[in-house]
Amino acid sequence: MSEHTHPTTDHGPATWGQAASATLHCLTGCAIGEVLGMVVGTAAGFSTGATVVLSVALAFVFGYALTLTPILRAGVALGSALGLTVAADTVSIAVMEVVDNAVMVLVPGAMDAGPVTVLFWAALAFSLAVAFVVTVPVNRWLISRGRGHAVVHGMH
Repeated sequence: MSEHTHPTTDHGPATWGQAASATLHCLTGCAIGEVLGMVVGTAAGFSTGATVVLSVALAFVFGYALTLTPILRAGVALGSALGLTVAADTVSIAVMEVVDNAVMVLVPGAMDAGPVTVLFWAALAFSLAVAFVVTVPVNRWLISRGRGHAVVHGMH
């Protein structure tokens, strides 16, 4: 593909709207897990590393759950549904988690501020916003190749 052509799907060009929608879906699950992990980890006084690990693990759990549930409701068997979920969400969640956790760690004092401070919540909101912006083009690229959320399109 030439660098001047637009990525396409089987249904035509992969749009920025499709990518933003897929990323918003991913962000919802990631944000639930991320926020829960950051709140629990910082409130409990976990190290930065342990808090990040908890946040990433919970982001994957909640992100996958938001995709898996409608696939199961569509009548897909659990094994197939799990495979579809992993294929649809893994890259998007991974990119989002690398970016938002890196931003949280890089904002001075954010990881030590704790969940009762404006700094903590402002940094967390900022980190999720940056992760969204970075992940939209990744999802557009995936969708254009029949991967990512293109795998489960229509099951949500």
